[in-house]
Amino acid sequence: MPTLIARRLAQLVPTVLLLSVIIFSLQHLLPGDPALVLAGENPDEATLAAIRAQYHLDQPLIVQYLYWLKGVATGDLGESMRHNRPVLDLILLKLPVTLQLAVMGIGIALVVGITAGIISALRQNSAVDYATNIASLAGISVPNFWLGILLILFFSVHLGWLPASGFVSPSEDLGMNLATTIMPAFVLGIGIAGVIMRHTRGAMLQALSSDYVRTARAKGLNERSVVLKHAMRNALTPIITLGALEFGALLSGAVLTEQIFTIPGFGKLIVDAVFTRDYPVVQGVVLVTSLFYIILNLLADIGYILVNPRLRG
Repeated sequence: MPTLIARRLAQLVPTVLLLSVIIFSLQHLLPGDPALVLAGENPDEATLAAIRAQYHLDQPLIVQYLYWLKGVATGDLGESMRHNRPVLDLILLKLPVTLQLAVMGIGIALVVGITAGIISALRQNSAVDYATNIASLAGISVPNFWLGILLILFFSVHLGWLPASGFVSPSEDLGMNLATTIMPAFVLGIGIAGVIMRHTRGAMLQALSSDYVRTARAKGLNERSVVLKHAMRNALTPIITLGALEFGALLSGAVLTEQIFTIPGFGKLIVDAVFTRDYPVVQGVVLVTSLFYIILNLLADIGYILVNPRLRG
């Protein structure tokens, strides 16, 4: 395992460099001049020149990239043009909010999806199997914004059990924190649960029909041991990859859900930055999100080995 981790870490450097080039280049393909946005209405040339000089916008793209890359290497992601604050401070302020939603969402997805997938595989072609497949298809098909609005109408407006919007930090009030995040986390997790359920069902059906499961049953092992120790352990390998990728998607793709529930997370930060041409914030958020994907893939590789010891060789 140490050799695998070292090899994967060695691949991070060229991968991150390539990502940084793509992120920086694509960002500057967006239309509009950030200097005009910052200067306000009817700016004079002197003001525009000062803004461009301050943010190195008057330099060639390669020079701007090298300035940005030097800052990134030292932990400086630049300064927000809109907020006049370090980008890293804004990310550290917003990231815990989205991270909590993502963790809760993927937790709901894994518990519901894996459990339903195993039950569906064990009850193949039964009423339970058909019901779980229909439920998973519904979870995948229902748009997040529509489900979120329905939950607000039912649990907040009709029953009055949960707040309709807003966010309370867990350090202030843990109960209110859970009350404000459970609905958006459910909205984020239920669609992924449908995907995980279908993958788990397929992997379990393949595992249950394999020779090693038939051998385990022939030896007289009880069904619980056969399912949990032999079949499920091998079936979890593709679920690890799927879970890692979906968790990364939750970190970067919770924009609509955060907007519906007025959650001040990563989604609102990136949307505001794009509309205001706040290049440093957009670059910083996309870079951090990309790094999360890379780290999650590394953790998925480690998870393969932990679940399936045969891969250690």
